[in-house]
Amino acid sequence: MASSLSPASAAQRYDDSLRLSVAPMMDWTDRHCRVFHRLLAPSARLYTEMVHANAVMHGDRERLLGFDPTEQPLALQLGGSEPELLAQAARIAGEWGYVEVNLNCGCPSDRVQAGRFGACLMREPSLVAECVAAMSEATTIPVTVKCRLGVDEDNDYDVFADFVDQVVRAGSRMVVVHARNAWLKGLSPKENREIPPLRYDWAYRLKQERPQLPVVLNGGIAEVEAAQAHLTHVDGVMLGRAAYHDPYVLHRLDAALTGTAPRPRGELLLALRPYVEAQLEKGLALKHITRHILGLFLGQPGGRAFRQILSEGAHRPGADWSLVAEALAVTEAQGRRVAA
Repeated sequence: MASSLSPASAAQRYDDSLRLSVAPMMDWTDRHCRVFHRLLAPSARLYTEMVHANAVMHGDRERLLGFDPTEQPLALQLGGSEPELLAQAARIAGEWGYVEVNLNCGCPSDRVQAGRFGACLMREPSLVAECVAAMSEATTIPVTVKCRLGVDEDNDYDVFADFVDQVVRAGSRMVVVHARNAWLKGLSPKENREIPPLRYDWAYRLKQERPQLPVVLNGGIAEVEAAQAHLTHVDGVMLGRAAYHDPYVLHRLDAALTGTAPRPRGELLLALRPYVEAQLEKGLALKHITRHILGLFLGQPGGRAFRQILSEGAHRPGADWSLVAEALAVTEAQGRRVAA
C-alpha cells in the first residue's frame, strides 16, 4: 500500500493543486505516465485511469491502485453506479492514501453505457446523488464528480445545473465539467472528444452563479494562454490529450501558474532516469515507460528522431536507459545543428 499523507496535509495539497490537473485517460494515465507528469507539473493534481468499483473490490489492488509516493497529490477516478459498492471503493481509496475520489459521469463508450455508468448517469441525477452521498459517508477524503454538459440532444442549461446542484447537495466537493455533450449513439469515444461543440460559457455561468462551488474546466484546452484565460472564470483547468501528446505544454503551464522558469526538455527527461532504472531493476520492460514520453520533443528539431529511436528500440529485450540517452543525444545534436 502506498504511504499516505495526514488528513490536514492531504487537504492542503488538494487545494493547492486545484488550478491545474491532468485528466484521467484510459490506457494512458497509468503510474508510469503519472510519475513523468509529476516531474513536468510539480503543482498539478493527477488522476488515475478510471477503475470500476467492482474491480477495486475484487481485483488486484496493488496493480489497480498502487502508486509511487511522488505522484501525490493523486486522485482515484471510479466508475460504477451502485452506491454500496462505490462507498466501499471510496473507503479503500482513502485507506490507500488518495487525496480525492472522483466519480465518472462523462465517459461515453459503449462498454461503459452497457454497465450503466459514465455519461449515461447524467440522465439519472438522483442515482448519482445517492452514489455521492454513500461515498461521502464512507470516507473523509473529498468526493467529486466529473461530468459532461448533457447527453445527446440535451441542450438545457437548467437541466445541467440541476444535475450539479443535486450531486453537490449529496456531498460532491467539486465538479469537473467537460464542456461538451456526450453523444451515446453514433459517435466513438474519440469523436465524442472532438465533434460535440465546446460550450465553455456553461461552466463559466455555473461558477458565476455558485461562487462557493469549485469548478474545474476540461475539454479542448491545449495552449498555455487559453488555460490562463479560462482561469479568470473558473477555479481550475484540466488538460487531457494535450498533456499526453505534447507534455511540455503541461510543464509550461505549471511553470506559468507557479511563477517559475520552465526547465529544458532534456533536463526534465534526465530527471526521470532514477525512476526508470528502479523499474527496470524490478523487471519492467522499458517500453511501458517510454511510450508516455514520446511527445516530449513534439515540434522541436530532432523530435521525430527521438520518437523513432524509442519506438523502434524500447520493445527489444534488454532495452535500458542507454536507449533513452541515445535518443536524447541525437535529438539535442539535431537541435544544435538547426541553431548553428
